Amino acid sequence: MDPVPPAHPMRRTPIQQRSADRLARILDACAELLDEIGYENLSTRAVALRAGVPIGSVYRFFGNKRAMATALAHRNLDTYADGIADRLADLPAIDWRPVVDAVLDEYLTMKRTVPGFALVDFGVPAPPTEGPGSDPNNLVAARLTELLCTHLGLTPDTALERAVLVAVEATDALVQLAFRTDPAGDPAIVTETRVMMQAYLARVLD
Repeated sequence: MDPVPPAHPMRRTPIQQRSADRLARILDACAELLDEIGYENLSTRAVALRAGVPIGSVYRFFGNKRAMATALAHRNLDTYADGIADRLADLPAIDWRPVVDAVLDEYLTMKRTVPGFALVDFGVPAPPTEGPGSDPNNLVAARLTELLCTHLGLTPDTALERAVLVAVEATDALVQLAFRTDPAGDPAIVTETRVMMQAYLARVLD
């Protein structure tokens, strides 16, 4: 499938290692502050102070806090895809069920351990400003479809792409419920989420 092109949140992409390191510090600070003060109270000035960089360094990369949080979300998605790829490297390509388990397990791990992920996972907690292609779950579904097809040797088609998107939407809602009732993720709801994913995706993967 053709990947959904994400909206680029940064004014400039770092070329030198020093600039890349500074950008990483800015995004790390953004993630920490999201956990401490929330998205509404987040500011570029507070991020600059926490990162130990001049405010101009933040504005060199980002026009506002939304662009900064969007860049954090894109970094989270890259980290998520890399984590799944690492898990899949240890799995045989003969059964799709452990692959789907790996997709959920990596998400749960990030939910429990990654700073700022509760508020900014793969999207910003604010009304969208871009078109449908920039919707976080569309971006996640596109990456997951690519990973599944590559590992399992499948040819993507419309039915598979739609099924993965529906599974992502449903799983997103259920995981939110699990973490709303238990800070670590209610185990019973997580189990039901896993059952739902397996049963639904069996329609297109069996």
